[in-house]
Amino acid sequence: MSVRLAVVNWRDPWHPAAGGAERYAWEQARRLAAGGMRVAFVTCRAPGQRRRERIEGVEFVRLGGRFTVYPLVLLWMLAHRRSFDAVLDCQNGIPFFTPWVLPRRVPVFCVIHHVHDGQFGLYFPPWLAWLGRVLEGPVSRWTYRRHAYVVVSPSTRTAVRERLGWKGPAYVVPNGTTPPGDVAVPESPAGLVCVTRLVPHKRLGRLLRLAERHPRLRLDIVGDGPERAALAARIAERGLDGQVTLHGYVPEETKNALVARAVLHLSTSQGEGWGLSVIEAAALGVPTVAYDVDGLRDAVRDGVTGWLARDDDLDGAVERALKELADPAARRAIGRACRAWAAEFDWDRTTARTRGLLEAAVAAGSASTGDDRAHVVHRYGDERPRVVEGPARDALLAAGRVRESRPASEPERLLGRAVDAAKGASARWTGGCENG
Repeated sequence: MSVRLAVVNWRDPWHPAAGGAERYAWEQARRLAAGGMRVAFVTCRAPGQRRRERIEGVEFVRLGGRFTVYPLVLLWMLAHRRSFDAVLDCQNGIPFFTPWVLPRRVPVFCVIHHVHDGQFGLYFPPWLAWLGRVLEGPVSRWTYRRHAYVVVSPSTRTAVRERLGWKGPAYVVPNGTTPPGDVAVPESPAGLVCVTRLVPHKRLGRLLRLAERHPRLRLDIVGDGPERAALAARIAERGLDGQVTLHGYVPEETKNALVARAVLHLSTSQGEGWGLSVIEAAALGVPTVAYDVDGLRDAVRDGVTGWLARDDDLDGAVERALKELADPAARRAIGRACRAWAAEFDWDRTTARTRGLLEAAVAAGSASTGDDRAHVVHRYGDERPRVVEGPARDALLAAGRVRESRPASEPERLLGRAVDAAKGASARWTGGCENG
């Protein structure tokens, strides 16, 4: 099916402030375009960027800045309202509310990485933080009531139910990851690493307190953002210049080398949609210590591919991790588990799930469904069962020839495949899952 798709996202992957949300949108947009869809990526414009250009078959339209992008994108979508068959409306705290200007028959998927209600106050004055929460909650619920949400993890799905009061369908389409290629991994890795954007909700001051408690451990912080100058000043004030290194933004190869030489990756974020840096570290065989918060409790399999810190006990979790990793055999086993877990997430499989939802929604004229559950469906003639949800599941069942259909478990919904029941019963499911 040839679908005309608009991907509406706050920034593009080349924006100076781009992060995981931009990676998610771009990796899928270019694959959907390569698969035959006509894709427009509508976003804001950073200084020096072109207003229009075509990259890997995707047409980029850049409009406005940090806040003006919202009304300008709505006006552009209104002017092109009959040019698209479906829309991926990506929410970064506030969505673009594209259903306001589109024909009712055009299905819209509101893509949510994580709920921002607890973060608005870190970035905006009280009145603007209140407005952000109203737009993210009640206004979004009303705007997308005939459409659907796409979330990147089970904990985000729980958050949109419990914190945003969303009653409509919410489909799980996780992030993928790109294999790191050939990276030199030392026989005895040492030190700590954190790959992150330098912004307030990442709580990077906690890394410095940890470094002070472990003066013999090198700490590499990879990433950039508005908090960099303040963080550098705090490092100097605490006399940590020789122990903590701020690398800023570095090329992918350099980032992978820095992660691979570390014994442990850290995340101090107060919440994520998923934790892309966690999976990228796992692909290099490096486990993560993170807080037991939204997204990170999905990306880290506690006690298997990392450790989750509870009750603000980051130092205790790091102590436990370092003690276990001091045993070379245990470190190698954990590294193998990390790489196997990371291999479960692939951008091609992620895009295939999105493509199935889009094509089925366009055919049905709606992104919604009467049954919000994901199902494992095995049709006659299929070698393996599939995990499908929403309009993709409805279309598959309507086509008939179904040999088996059952509700999918949470691990199956995240992975997009059936999980062996015998293995799954004995596995520790804390937001991760048995590899099957």
